[in-house]
Amino acid sequence: MPFGLIELPWWGYVLVTLGLTHVTIASVTIFLHRHQAHHALDLHPLASHLFRAWLWLTTGIITREWVAIHRKHHAKCETPEDPHSPQIYGLGKVLFDGVDLYRREAAVAKTLEHYGHGAPNDALERHLYASHSRLGIGVMLIIDLVLFGPIGLTLWAVQMLWIPFFAAGVINGLGHYWGYRRFAPNDASRNIVPWGILVGGEELHNNHHAYATSARLSNAWWEIDIGWLYIRLLEVLGLAKVRRTAPTMRFDPTKRHCDADTVQAIVTHRYAVLARLARSLKPTARQEVRQRQVGAALGLSEKRALRAVENGLQRGAENLPEVERVVLERALAASPLLRTLYAMRQELAALWDRSSASREQLVEQLASWLQQAEMSGVTALQQFSRKLNGFG
Repeated sequence: MPFGLIELPWWGYVLVTLGLTHVTIASVTIFLHRHQAHHALDLHPLASHLFRAWLWLTTGIITREWVAIHRKHHAKCETPEDPHSPQIYGLGKVLFDGVDLYRREAAVAKTLEHYGHGAPNDALERHLYASHSRLGIGVMLIIDLVLFGPIGLTLWAVQMLWIPFFAAGVINGLGHYWGYRRFAPNDASRNIVPWGILVGGEELHNNHHAYATSARLSNAWWEIDIGWLYIRLLEVLGLAKVRRTAPTMRFDPTKRHCDADTVQAIVTHRYAVLARLARSLKPTARQEVRQRQVGAALGLSEKRALRAVENGLQRGAENLPEVERVVLERALAASPLLRTLYAMRQELAALWDRSSASREQLVEQLASWLQQAEMSGVTALQQFSRKLNGFG
């Protein structure tokens, strides 16, 4: 048969390609990411082996390498040691040449040794998947050609490009550069779109960095994580068991005083709390920058000064790129009000870093913060402090 075992109309080949690449995306997000890298769920050996075999055929990814590089990304996020931060390497490099960054880090033995623990190391992994990673890609080419004929080469090429572009490029690149933030972890992670379908839910990247060990990446009712849907289906079939999901944040508007439950809630949901604080302070900060013409005083555009101040309230100066950190520091020096806003942000963020403090001490420190906010004379801080009592 000249055109392979299966002949389809042009749109049929498009659907088959999308279907095959989607299976690969699901394998990456469920097996490599949520199961292997973060242990957010357990997989039945049958499901685990099927995912490993499919990834061997369609990507040639070695599990230990992927896991180690991803864990290092979380540990060193947005620093010069981050394997693929667009804040360090530039968006273009990560988006279009993310594979080069991946290969470069995969060659670092120290990274694999330090971060690659727990990855599969059975005979199949040692003697086939890891030692002959390119063989699977060749087998996939043969399968595509036999099934679809010459057009199978095109299908195969798209399969080979899909993960390098969408996972290594779009998620690692745009996911730390463009989109919206629901949480304020100390990095530049963003949710690209609220509908995590094309890349299996990985589009909700800011959510993931806020709750890295959660098997579910969606956090709002209007966000869609199709990878979570597949995980629940695997649970029904007895092929998966969820270990962790992001806890629910509870709020009691009638509560007027902080207690141990308030502290526990704030520590657990610290990135959500910081995001709410930053959003509460944003209008005041923007008005101050404009009224005092901070940008002009620093010889900068207003937009650049605003961005530095807003990012500082989100992430803290210590987590900003050096150029932006300098702008923030100069803006703070020019405005007592901005200094107050930023100092209160830093003091609240320091609460969950005091691991040696007792629960009673933490309650006292939070009560002190709430009192300072109330006495600051800044309406936004006063209103936020009153809401903070309701968490718990």
